[in-house]
Amino acid sequence: MNKKLGALALLGASAVVLAGCAGGGTSGGSDGTPAAAELRVWLVGTDTPQDARDYLKKTFEADNPGSTLVIEEQQWTGLVDKLTTSLSSSDTPDIVEMGNTQAAAFTSSGALLDISDIQGDLGGDDLLPGFVEAGSWDGKLYAAPYYSGARVVFYNTTQYQTAGATVPTTLAEYVSNAGKLATALPGVSGVYFPGKDWYNALPFIWENGGEIAVQKDGKWDAQLSSDASVAGITQVQEVMASSLAPKDGDETEAWVPFRTEKAATLSAPSWAYWSIVADEDKAATPLANSLGYFALPGKDGGAAKVFAGGSNIGIAAKSAHPDLAKSALEIMLSDDYQTILAKGGLVPAKKSLGGDVAAATPELAKVIAESAANAKLTPASPKWADVEAKGLLQDFFVKVAQGGDVKALATDLDTQIESILNG
Repeated sequence: MNKKLGALALLGASAVVLAGCAGGGTSGGSDGTPAAAELRVWLVGTDTPQDARDYLKKTFEADNPGSTLVIEEQQWTGLVDKLTTSLSSSDTPDIVEMGNTQAAAFTSSGALLDISDIQGDLGGDDLLPGFVEAGSWDGKLYAAPYYSGARVVFYNTTQYQTAGATVPTTLAEYVSNAGKLATALPGVSGVYFPGKDWYNALPFIWENGGEIAVQKDGKWDAQLSSDASVAGITQVQEVMASSLAPKDGDETEAWVPFRTEKAATLSAPSWAYWSIVADEDKAATPLANSLGYFALPGKDGGAAKVFAGGSNIGIAAKSAHPDLAKSALEIMLSDDYQTILAKGGLVPAKKSLGGDVAAATPELAKVIAESAANAKLTPASPKWADVEAKGLLQDFFVKVAQGGDVKALATDLDTQIESILNG
């Protein structure tokens, strides 16, 4: 297999040694069971519910007597760099979660173990196809789907009524609503939109006919400076101008100002629902009785194209315990475990379990379905993770939020993106 170092080379890491691919580690018992060991699992952020973490540890340790499973929580910020370093070291974790847009950098580099042999046990044709594609390279699966989710819009119905605003039916109305709400509600963001939140900026680009980058004659052509993209980014700038969110802030815990009624509107992944309503006293908290939802509207109505968030999960190629890691991965893709994720507002990795999200949050089910149906991904390049790792889009939208010249900033960003993707 002709593998290129991709993101790992660009990030300056040493080449990944493939010694672990052949199933390294200590030998197991005579019955074929893997030897007892400590298995390290990297989960990112707080999206995986505690119930799922507890289930994974308990079930794994019951299935593998004498072995223990340790979950080490990582942060999304700086994850690509940390994975690059850790997966090429002798002290690698065994199982790692990564964003679906980051997966190609590691599947194409030899950093992950080929898990095609257990793809059927993980779910086979029932696995989300888009995430299988994101986790595959050269016809082999290296990172299985973990969970998915599309961005939906949460809004405060009482604040909308006070401001005389209605649920928008077009993207232009969504933009004008932001200013209208901010004017009518002093001290409140019409739409909470921090400067680094590029995930929520992408739909404006896509709905206006723009793209981040497309392939032409074997090379990537960045298109953020096109007239269509600039039109969308200009709308983003208008919404950001009326937002009280930090111009250099990110979307981490964006639900906090929303649930404390400092923002009338919040576009966030569907699983943010549980953070918004966490520990709410529904009888005493105004937001508990004022929470509404809608799909971000498209330029001409209907649901907008939104960013398809979610994660893939794989086994380090250099894991000393690949058989134990496969055992844990099978638990994480089991119906029981995935159902726990669904009850936490995450879209399961298996198509057959999609209805469990509706059962858990029926009031959101229709909106999630509308948003997910039009979800899009970033450019399908193994080097796209380098763009994310360098924070190019975050830096760009901070400058946009600060009132910079959109066309000039986008032209410069296109040059940087092309340099990476075509490097």
